[in-house]
Amino acid sequence: MNEMSNIEVCVVGLGYVGLPLACLFSKHYDTVGYDCNSQRIDDLRRGKDSTCEVVGHGLEDALGNGLMFTSDISVLAENRNNRKRVFIVAVPTPVDENMHPDLVPLSEASRTVGGVLGNGDVVVYESTVYPGVTEEVCVPILAETSGLVYNNGFYVGYSPERVNPGDKEHAIETICKVTSGSTPETADFVDALYSSVLVGGTHRAPSIRVAEASKIVENCQRDVNIAFVNELAKIFAAMGLDTGDILDAAASKWNFIRMKPGLVGGHCIGVDPYYMIEKAQVYGVFPRVMYSARRLNDGMGAYVAGRLIHLMNLAGRPVKDASLLILGFTFKENCPDIRNTKVADVYNTLSEYTGNITVYDPWADPEKVYKEYGVVINNSKSAIIDKEYDAAILAVAHCQFADINIRDLVPRPGIVYDVKGFLPRSDVDGRL
Repeated sequence: MNEMSNIEVCVVGLGYVGLPLACLFSKHYDTVGYDCNSQRIDDLRRGKDSTCEVVGHGLEDALGNGLMFTSDISVLAENRNNRKRVFIVAVPTPVDENMHPDLVPLSEASRTVGGVLGNGDVVVYESTVYPGVTEEVCVPILAETSGLVYNNGFYVGYSPERVNPGDKEHAIETICKVTSGSTPETADFVDALYSSVLVGGTHRAPSIRVAEASKIVENCQRDVNIAFVNELAKIFAAMGLDTGDILDAAASKWNFIRMKPGLVGGHCIGVDPYYMIEKAQVYGVFPRVMYSARRLNDGMGAYVAGRLIHLMNLAGRPVKDASLLILGFTFKENCPDIRNTKVADVYNTLSEYTGNITVYDPWADPEKVYKEYGVVINNSKSAIIDKEYDAAILAVAHCQFADINIRDLVPRPGIVYDVKGFLPRSDVDGRL
């Protein structure tokens, strides 16, 4: 019997990465989706996805294909048909308050999987980590909790996630995935498994450590590039020049790499470089470029708030107790993801001058925002219309904001600052 015809896929962690994976694999294999959050499981069983990553009838179709959702770990222990099982771990890898890697979620997931691991099973990690975590941190936990021998009783692979929240063009089945395995045979199996569900193909890395490093490089590169244009934006603002106009001109050269300045939040670019920074220092290398990029990008929220304050002062608009409007709170456009959003930094800086700040975001969940950041937001347009504000910041380019006439809300000489270059040029007084 073909090895690929007698397997069961178990996806551990059903967030922005795990849920699309589970739905994809369910088209081809018997699939179980596990998450320790029972409320999340209840929502998914009802066909509700708060991440909005599985669109249309995707979740409904997956349930129709037999995709099972559970928060009961005993379900993962069942292997009634004596199948080869593949556990795909897709849990968050955050940093702590001091920006050090927090491997607790990954360690706990490994302990959960190890407790139900059977002889011959394969564990594939998708969580973003620095090179070495899979084999140095996760494998010992799997071995200890399962009682099985690594590369004899159980096997491990790594295929870094490439989910871009809110991006419907680069759906998971259409992208190329890096694959790797702990033995040549395991690498072949993992590559064949992903190839069987992806139309975008795979790239087989020579080792797990290479695959881990590739993911870190992807995000560090974007972080450094964005930091460069953010620094340019600061310089050109001091010179009284428009950064967008300059980048438009520079982009006329055939090999210019176009990047835009902005707020760098989210769970990838704003977090993952810290994993590489930490690991590099273990080897005696201080990554100055990456560290400087992180510091610069982490400070852009306060900078944006400072630019608004500067423009208000120039226009003779008092900042103290001013009525301010912030459009958008999620970390990126047309997406409900509020993880590590730098709009919170904009808000916190401005709140030192006024308590009269209205935040409107039709995508964000007000309850989650308040619980995570202590910020009250509105997700109904009715909360901001028929009002006037002294100043406004467009922080996120949600498509719904295209229907707003910003000058109805902020009549001149009120100040409008556009972080994303989204509003009509004639309506803004400054942009990043």
